Amino acid sequence: MECTVRWTGLSGMTFLAETGSGHVVAMDGAPEGGGRNLAPRPMEVVLAGTGGCTAYDVVLILRKSGQDIRGCDVTLRSERAEKDPKVFTKIHFHFTVRGRNLKQNLVERAIKLSHEKYCSASIMLEKTAELTHSVEIVDDLSDATDI
Repeated sequence: MECTVRWTGLSGMTFLAETGSGHVVAMDGAPEGGGRNLAPRPMEVVLAGTGGCTAYDVVLILRKSGQDIRGCDVTLRSERAEKDPKVFTKIHFHFTVRGRNLKQNLVERAIKLSHEKYCSASIMLEKTAELTHSVEIVDDLSDATDI
């Protein structure tokens, strides 16, 4: 995996990251740090990437388990150390999983497998942060074909 991060110029603190897969992600600093608030902060991108990593795992595992999953949201709330390096110290993941007749034990298993085996991001962050999670399962009774 490869990524190139480029500062966009002499004014401000905006950076563009070009990923190995050819996509671009913008990042910027807070105004008090010389940024112009044009994009997410780099640590917000780390948190978002972690959420994407674990949600991806949960969807994939539930599909492979034969579950009729229709949606998966994860909200991450974090705390960081007060002094440099300002690592994450706590991250809470709240999963909202929608589907038809989802089995609670399979949803819990998918989340556990993601955090313990598959999600590289959360496994790395676990070295400095206490990770916790909660889950809400929503039975999705609507079907687009019923309309």
